[in-house]
Amino acid sequence: MAIFARPRQALAIVGAVGLALSATACGTGSSNDSGNNNADSAECAPYEKYQGHSGKKVSIYSSIREIEADRLDESWKQFEECTGISVDHEGSGEFEAQLPVRADGGNAPDIAFIPQPGLIERFAERGQIKAASADTKAMAEQNYPADWLKYSTVGGTFYGAPLGSNVKSFVWYSPKMFQEKGWTVPTTWDEMIKLSDTIADSGTKPWCAGIESGEATGWPATDWIEDVMLRTQTPEVYDQWTTHEIPFNDPRVAEALDRAGTILKNEKYVNGGFGGVRSIATTAFQEAGVPITAGKCAMHRQASFYANQWPQGTRVAEDGDVFAFYFPAIDPARGKPVLGGGEFVVAFADRPEVQAVQTYLASGEHANSRAKIGDWVSANNKLDLANVSNPIDKLSVEILQDDSSVFRFDGSDLMPAAVGQGTFWKGMVDWINGRDTATVLQGIESSWK
Repeated sequence: MAIFARPRQALAIVGAVGLALSATACGTGSSNDSGNNNADSAECAPYEKYQGHSGKKVSIYSSIREIEADRLDESWKQFEECTGISVDHEGSGEFEAQLPVRADGGNAPDIAFIPQPGLIERFAERGQIKAASADTKAMAEQNYPADWLKYSTVGGTFYGAPLGSNVKSFVWYSPKMFQEKGWTVPTTWDEMIKLSDTIADSGTKPWCAGIESGEATGWPATDWIEDVMLRTQTPEVYDQWTTHEIPFNDPRVAEALDRAGTILKNEKYVNGGFGGVRSIATTAFQEAGVPITAGKCAMHRQASFYANQWPQGTRVAEDGDVFAFYFPAIDPARGKPVLGGGEFVVAFADRPEVQAVQTYLASGEHANSRAKIGDWVSANNKLDLANVSNPIDKLSVEILQDDSSVFRFDGSDLMPAAVGQGTFWKGMVDWINGRDTATVLQGIESSWK
């Protein structure tokens, strides 16, 4: 997976960065058996279950770097002070490539934050990762929907809870433009298409899109297909597609591709600010939504993490320069399909202190600690919305916590890399450039070994 191409965290321009935890957050309580002088203080009460490991160190390896890594360090600071466990996090841009090398060489970290379920399966099949403890499993089952937990379960064994999340089922727009034009945010697919026709008839291209992303060119179009597949088929059929229980060129997949094509391959609808349909293939995904800010395009389907791609000074809010609405369902009776992604906290060691950290990271205490620092989305149901200050993050959490939401993980991240990050990406470029649906799907199907 080209991690540089698809950000894993839901970042945004507007958001609180403060609310840092105090360096003396745990107080100065009396000493106890753990050897940690802070452990008896009232502030440390939530961490009592993790006591007994003072002086121990736990290493974590992930793709999370720079300011996001600093925020993670801050999020578990009180845990460290109250338990005496030292958490040593290393973030790397070569994470996906280096983690298997380290595991195979006997130099694996204690814990890794893994964003691809397929990579978890790889390590599980080789016996390199440890089953989550009973405490971790119980915490995860209390705090996360079953839809999430299945992605870190291999052969009936549960390996770890989710950590951060992102929501991909969003359409970005300009609240100001919509208000000035008298347009209403659509809540159904039919309303969205009717709105698209209205906007097109007014002389503005309703949609803008871009799938250029260097070596990962094509991935934004795969997200489109996955989102539409969740809206034209049942979640069970989506699962069958991502696991190859039905062929890639199944008629139901073709239906989803053609439905997406009613927007992406419609010269009347695209590509606002850039040209016609084929300009989608050469437009960088980072720039694809920007014409909205100039009134040259009205809507752009992209994930919550697109919030940090807007030009400097752009206000992301419901009454701001740009905001997003939920990509509507086609048949609301089927629930609220949500496409997304995230990382899973998986352990390569089962020492008691490692299990304690893994359990803590599945808790509501950690989810809320990290959320207070800013720019964070989690599917943890103990996350208090009052601690999520960023507007697009708040909307994402509301969607993830909605009981009617039916969550499914990014499909290409569930497929073998040669398909999900190979022929599927390339096939979408060919499709945008004019190749027909049947030929494209047959080519991808032929590549799935």
